[in-house]
Amino acid sequence: MPSHASSDLGLADPVLEAAAPGLAVDPGLAVAPGLAVAVFCGSRFGNRPAYLEAASEAGAGLARAGIRLIYGGGRVGLMGALADAAIEAGGAVSGIIPDFLSTREVMHDRVTDLTVTDSMHSRKAGMFAQADAYLVLPGGLGTFDETIEIITWKQLRLHDKPILIADIDGWAAPLLATLEAAIEDGFADPSARRLFEVVPDVGAALARVATLTPQAQPSAARL
Repeated sequence: MPSHASSDLGLADPVLEAAAPGLAVDPGLAVAPGLAVAVFCGSRFGNRPAYLEAASEAGAGLARAGIRLIYGGGRVGLMGALADAAIEAGGAVSGIIPDFLSTREVMHDRVTDLTVTDSMHSRKAGMFAQADAYLVLPGGLGTFDETIEIITWKQLRLHDKPILIADIDGWAAPLLATLEAAIEDGFADPSARRLFEVVPDVGAALARVATLTPQAQPSAARL
């Protein structure tokens, strides 16, 4: 499947400032101050070393660029590796986790701030509200759920934020094939291909994020 891009994602010239005070920002990925990205990924490590490498690269890369990481709040699997890498690189990390998963996914105790919600929906609504863009890394059913929902919310015009699917080592091919099948079978309009973007790796995702500026946050009340 070809890469998907939208021309109305609120792009702007990068601003040479950091999002987190005191953070050494990678000059190659200077971004607008205050930018935040929600990352969806697995609470397991998966079977390929490339998955762990991508999660660690994403966490460190966001931190070096001065971008706040919004994620599911756990310290296990790729989620934990993502947060650990961002923290070790000096980044700001916001975790959001429902109370009933606080033990199962083991809440991360070193994040900048941690929000415990009363439900999965509240968790996803919180991640939705705080982020300026969404990055999908390898994961399982929970990652699929978050990805399809954020794409659907964009289709319903509840937001117009970039959604980046990182096809790490071909991981996203089955997911993308499912979305394409929905179009081919007449259950989704061909314009659905413009709701998200496919990038080949974390480096491409970070480069895309560096083109963004913070957006006015829509209300989560309609979700």
